[in-house]
Amino acid sequence: MKKLSFTFFALLFSSFIIGQASGNVNYQNQQYYGNNIINVDFPSNGDIVVSVKGLANIKADAYTAIFSVTQTGKTTKEVNELIDQRITQSINAIKLKKGVETFVDMISFVPAYEYEAEKKLFNRKTYNEVPAGFELKKNIHIKYSDPNQLNEFISILSNNEIYDLVRVDYFSNTLETVKREMMLKAKLLVQEKIKNYQELLGETFTNAEKRITDDYIINVPVEMYKSYEAYNGSSLNLKKAANVNQLSKSVTLYYQPVFNKEFDFVINPTVLEPVIQVQYEVKIAINREKKQVLKADKTDKEFILITPNGDLKTLNTNTAKPIH
Repeated sequence: MKKLSFTFFALLFSSFIIGQASGNVNYQNQQYYGNNIINVDFPSNGDIVVSVKGLANIKADAYTAIFSVTQTGKTTKEVNELIDQRITQSINAIKLKKGVETFVDMISFVPAYEYEAEKKLFNRKTYNEVPAGFELKKNIHIKYSDPNQLNEFISILSNNEIYDLVRVDYFSNTLETVKREMMLKAKLLVQEKIKNYQELLGETFTNAEKRITDDYIINVPVEMYKSYEAYNGSSLNLKKAANVNQLSKSVTLYYQPVFNKEFDFVINPTVLEPVIQVQYEVKIAINREKKQVLKADKTDKEFILITPNGDLKTLNTNTAKPIH
């Protein structure tokens, strides 16, 4: 009995350890990681396909945060004055920060309505929709280079009752440079793979017909957040007439970058913070049956020329030219 109990607790404890090591995301039963890997395909045939995939993790050097502001009021004047006061106070404080730019984007300005009950003595109440005021929406765009400044912006904006952070966009000035670096790395690896295939097969692909294609995919952090509910539900055998009151479960968001497990090379493999991820793939299809060689362009016919003196001469019409 003691041995059985010890085994049970050992299994229970080991399960707890594994769960903690992998994270609470595993409480989500149907957790699925989508395939965000680039895939450049050729039609299915007997070609030898040489493929190289690369991934680059690029730290952003500029950010744009967008905050939404909503204001309601009885009159258009009241709405405009209230929202302008909130936005102006916020921007004046934000502009004191180093290297910060701001922009205010007009979103919508619409009338708001409410329902008013129409009182009747002997009939049911009738609810009529009547104007209740106006609703004005604007967005504040904040460009900055230090990611730690976002907490400062949130503190300033919350003092003016602005809480809705819509999104944060990431930008990098080194994107094109990284693309060229990835192309060069892929070129060297393709040449190395082709050389390896030639050695394995004991032949050369120098004159073989070849086709090539390549492409890029860029993933920004706003696209790469996943969600899950972290809780352990209970199972009860309840009667049909029983009332069950369930609590709202907390939904957690986390950053899930593209995994680097399927790439031939990775630039900056360690990811600590959300980054811009660039994927590059190049494929070369080699048809070993078709050769790019010189071939005589001729027919089986012979042409004989009769000279003015009556002599017969055979004309050589065979000309060699490459077939493309």
